[in-house]
Amino acid sequence: MDYLQRAKYFRTKKRLGQNFLINGEVIADIIDFAKITKEDTVLEIGPGVGFVTEQLVKKAKKVIAVELDEEAIKELEKLDCDNLEIIHNDILKTDLSTLTDEKIKVVANIPYYITSPIIAHLLGEIDDLENKNRSKITDIILMVQEEVARRIVATEKSSAKQYGLLTILAQFWAECSIIRTVGRRSFYPAPKVNSALVYLKVRPEAKLKLSDYSHFRKTIKAAFSQRRKTLKNCLAGSGFDKNSIEKVLSEMNLDENIRGEKLSIDEFGILSEKLLRN
Repeated sequence: MDYLQRAKYFRTKKRLGQNFLINGEVIADIIDFAKITKEDTVLEIGPGVGFVTEQLVKKAKKVIAVELDEEAIKELEKLDCDNLEIIHNDILKTDLSTLTDEKIKVVANIPYYITSPIIAHLLGEIDDLENKNRSKITDIILMVQEEVARRIVATEKSSAKQYGLLTILAQFWAECSIIRTVGRRSFYPAPKVNSALVYLKVRPEAKLKLSDYSHFRKTIKAAFSQRRKTLKNCLAGSGFDKNSIEKVLSEMNLDENIRGEKLSIDEFGILSEKLLRN
């Protein structure tokens, strides 16, 4: 029986954002790109009825599957593998450091409506330097909306709509790339948008060395608070001193009318440090 027919036997739940991956070629790409070996422990988020899981268990030393849906768990239990541990929980409420003593690779076909919270949960916020979840992870392969994938890998030269807080958070803690795009017919039920596989190679340390990471977080949050306004006005509207803003923009040779999405992550680091000293 093919993946589509197997998926149709299961009653998907719209409220959980369930769209099962039924394209065998894409599943094979996930396994191949993750370079999973018998030395690896894999955390699978949202395994559903186990189409990816059943391939992961063939390659990995251990697969830890975190699933919220009780009916899906019943399907996963049919795999009956010694190296599969099924955990009935919400991933956003799961402390990864309690799951295993090993480093882990994360594979996830996640509900699209909670993509950003899941990325923040896995990597930690920008000023969370000792995040327990991130310290356990070496690699993350995520299936997300193509639009979100473009945001994750964006730069200051990308479309203004793509580059933002999610971009900076993801790239601050990981090297990010798109593996491949995935059409909507690769899922059942088919979503209304195309998807993409993204790869996040977790950094051993933050992208930037800063004196105050909380101030950096405050700075970028302010910069993107009102996209139609200039960086100067966004910062001023978030409580930064207007004279200090003008001085720092001048020191950085930045136009007073520049918008936040035109600054690179490195430039945001310089901006934050200079604002801190002025």
